[in-house]
Amino acid sequence: MYDKLKLNGHMRAFMRWPLILSIFLAVLNILVYFTSVKSGIIVTVGILIYIGIAVAVLRCHKPFVINDLIAFANQYDVLEKKILEELSLPYAIMDMHGRMIWSNKVFSKLTGKDQFYRKNISSVFPEITRDKLPEENKAEISEVSIHFGEKIYRVSMQRVSLGEVISNSELFDENQQNVNLIAVYLYDETQLKESIQKIEDNKLVVALAYLDNYEEALESVEDVRRSLLIALIDRKITKYFSNFDGLVKKLEKDKYFLIMRQSSLKAMQEQRFHILDEVKTVNIGNEMAVTLSIGIGLNAATYIQNYEYSRIAIEMALGRGGDQVVIKNGDNITYFGGKAQQVEKTTRVKARVKAQALKEFMSTKDRVVVMGHKITDVDALGAAIGIYRAGKTLGKPVHIVVNDPTTSIKPLMAGYINNPDYEPSMFIDSARAKELVDNNTVVVVVDTNRPSYTECQDLLSMTKTIVVLDHHRRGSEVIENAVLSYVEPYASSTCEMVAEILQYFSDNLRIRYIEADCIYAGIIIDTNNFTTRAGVRTFEAAAFLRRSGADVTRVRKLLRDNLDSYKARAEAVRTAEIYRDCFAIARCPSEGLESPTVVGAQAANELLNIAGVKASFVMTQYNHEVYISARAIDEINVQVMMEKIGGGGHLNIAGAQVKASVAETEKVIKDIIDQVYQEENIK
Repeated sequence: MYDKLKLNGHMRAFMRWPLILSIFLAVLNILVYFTSVKSGIIVTVGILIYIGIAVAVLRCHKPFVINDLIAFANQYDVLEKKILEELSLPYAIMDMHGRMIWSNKVFSKLTGKDQFYRKNISSVFPEITRDKLPEENKAEISEVSIHFGEKIYRVSMQRVSLGEVISNSELFDENQQNVNLIAVYLYDETQLKESIQKIEDNKLVVALAYLDNYEEALESVEDVRRSLLIALIDRKITKYFSNFDGLVKKLEKDKYFLIMRQSSLKAMQEQRFHILDEVKTVNIGNEMAVTLSIGIGLNAATYIQNYEYSRIAIEMALGRGGDQVVIKNGDNITYFGGKAQQVEKTTRVKARVKAQALKEFMSTKDRVVVMGHKITDVDALGAAIGIYRAGKTLGKPVHIVVNDPTTSIKPLMAGYINNPDYEPSMFIDSARAKELVDNNTVVVVVDTNRPSYTECQDLLSMTKTIVVLDHHRRGSEVIENAVLSYVEPYASSTCEMVAEILQYFSDNLRIRYIEADCIYAGIIIDTNNFTTRAGVRTFEAAAFLRRSGADVTRVRKLLRDNLDSYKARAEAVRTAEIYRDCFAIARCPSEGLESPTVVGAQAANELLNIAGVKASFVMTQYNHEVYISARAIDEINVQVMMEKIGGGGHLNIAGAQVKASVAETEKVIKDIIDQVYQEENIK
């Protein structure tokens, strides 16, 4: 039997060393013969005796060597299994479906299960679901982080093929040799995670806090009490951030610089920054409550970048109307607050400054191109008409980008088309606009501050002179390369802002009555006949337009609906569902309507006239998307609700576009309402 067993590898070479030595001695013997024959004979006899002894020893001890090797192999297999079983690292084996087969003692002790526990691993670790297991045809290692008990583990799972093992076995058919198992390793990362979390918590966060209406609040207080009001506000802010181990440094009379730990920021987020409400409680006779805006930046590469993040965040907070906290964490932006109605500023200094800046930009360029948002509405068209008149006053060619005129603006545009007083190229589409725009063109964006919402986003990258005029709150997506940005959320409409700009633009500017009608119509639509968001400056702008020739009766005729639109609006109101006793949710028909989104917005306004309704949401399916029109009177912030699904707007007028079915969109709206119910405790 032992003759049939042949050694291989290093052992075979080791067992052949006597033969190799014999060859060396034979060569040496030949050399000895050249020296002395007698000596050569003696050496030859010695070599023969050596070879005989070596062969005898090898044949005699070979069975013992082989027996020892077999015994060692058997003991090594047992030793290997013992080492694996006693391994300090939790280790287990399961099949490709996740069913446990075997585990070592440490794994068994950790989980409290038997070493031959046969149930699915998800019964032990619920986080390890079927989709987390390594795929059968891939060799990648799958890793999952889990919490088990009070510790955190990194579970590493690797596919192990048993093909070679089974191929040498006669128990399995050749077609069943593609068998795989999964080896599972558990690495305790509790201390590592805790250390990382501790480092994250101790990171410094930079913030800027501004008092939104500092000057206006002081004007409503007696002179002798103003210092007391300032002191009380400073004390509120300093005490609040000191409780969270934060540092407050006053930069100016209404500006503060804040530094805190990231763990303190998390605690503030959990309490939803109640400092916003605390500041409003400061009242020593001031008629106007003071509001606070905070911009926070974190997780940047440097502290300087963190400060830049906080500066961007505070600009967004102020651009959205103030009374809120904006957190910029890298590219992610989070909003808190924003419940207060924007306070209209009585001064028009800003409008005058923006008007002069706009005039300078227009004067230095060869051409002006104006565009609003997609599906241009009356407010966007009216504002564009106002900018058109400003450009023509400077003698510049002006073009308005309108791709698909809706039924709401066709009656207004009809007055300019084929009118000898206006050139045929007044209204152009996106293709023509791309041919005209270059670095000597001013592109004016009205009624939107989001690049993806504009009629032709490509124009924003074709020129360096971009002007933005809008009355919507800023979101995370903004036109960043604008040389002039005039975004005022307090304004009722962009037409109101443009009307103010026109008053300071030039002494030679004269608005024609047909243009005044368009701008006036934009204010009418966005204020719902001066019943929503209409302030003092709104009526002043309307008065200016009336003096310029706007006629109420003429505008009313232009804005009348056709019968199909009226029926669709009535159907939306008729089928509306009242959810949680105060939210109206409706579906607006879109078949046969040229401007279904406008009808949906009108239906949302109508639903607010129902007693008990605090907010309304109307869904309109159009162009493979669902358009949501959200309206509220004063208690509900629909803008924050719409931002949760990618939309935006104002406190009580907002909207969104969703690529989903109407039923799915309705469910999303109800989920948002439920969330607001829990957070705001609405009664």
